[in-house]
Amino acid sequence: MEKKNLDWENLDFSYKKTDKRFVANYHDGSWDEGTLTGDDTLVLSECAGVLQYSQSCFEGLKAYTTEDGHIVAFRPDMNAKRMEDSAKRLEMPAFPQEKFIDAVVRTVKANAAYVPPFGSGATLYIRPYMFATGPVIGVAPSDSYQFRIFTTPVGPYFKGGVHPLTLCVSDFDRAAPHGTGNIKAGLNYAMSLHAIVTAHKNGFNENMYLDAATRTKVEETGGANFIFVTKDNKVVTPKSDSILPSITRRSLLYIAKNYLGLEVEEREVPFEEVKDFAECGLCGTAAVISPVGKIVDHGKDICFPSGMQEMGPITKKLHDTLTGIQMGHLEAPKGWIKVIE
Repeated sequence: MEKKNLDWENLDFSYKKTDKRFVANYHDGSWDEGTLTGDDTLVLSECAGVLQYSQSCFEGLKAYTTEDGHIVAFRPDMNAKRMEDSAKRLEMPAFPQEKFIDAVVRTVKANAAYVPPFGSGATLYIRPYMFATGPVIGVAPSDSYQFRIFTTPVGPYFKGGVHPLTLCVSDFDRAAPHGTGNIKAGLNYAMSLHAIVTAHKNGFNENMYLDAATRTKVEETGGANFIFVTKDNKVVTPKSDSILPSITRRSLLYIAKNYLGLEVEEREVPFEEVKDFAECGLCGTAAVISPVGKIVDHGKDICFPSGMQEMGPITKKLHDTLTGIQMGHLEAPKGWIKVIE
């Protein structure tokens, strides 16, 4: 298929309308079959549940062109499962996992001309999302919902490529114990906006959130999980019921253990321990993994031996191995790569 005439190497991480999107509706206790449409507009009741009580959830994944010319998606089954978990927690009807994967495939195929060519550094971002459409005035779940997927070609999440980030320890809480921090609910991101805008105004790239109960343990940032590396090359990631189960993080931990032969620990990470790590990175779908050079705790700097100038050696190996799997350079574990075209 002939590609669109875009400046692939210079795309930023922003929305660009593509030709088709997938839409399915839930009424009277069941989902319809769904369809592809060229219409990117929505018509909602002024009393729709999503507008009144923020009943919505979403996912994010990418499609790539591999070196041999195939269009593939990375672990869409994991996104399907996580969205089902999010929907259940928000009293929304789960969109069936097999239909989720089929809808991703159909949407990407319909927009294949927007999948960036291999070597461009760009990808096709895929955004599945679901929201309440039925009118709700009392506090209760809606009886009608819509599931949609749109795609958009994007460049790197952090413009200018991979560079060490500077974080601040946030005065705000990201998620309460037993709350919704472990699901991908839109409301989680709405409450993080003031915190990230404040961080940016103060010269920081992101926030480090501590646990809301004791404010002594590392949780995550507004949009990414933490990965730390000890001075003896052990890979450590925080464990908490209020952390979003990042698909990228889980993939990186598997790679660390099974591809790189490193020891891996998923455990509570006291903030007091952060100063002792050799490397720190943020991982997620958008950026894969980005190095952290410094964390500022109310005027006190924590600088990592690796990551101040460039990506640390273990973080780089993790990044290069995962992207190598995604792009087809390295053999992928069974089920990780979904060939679309």
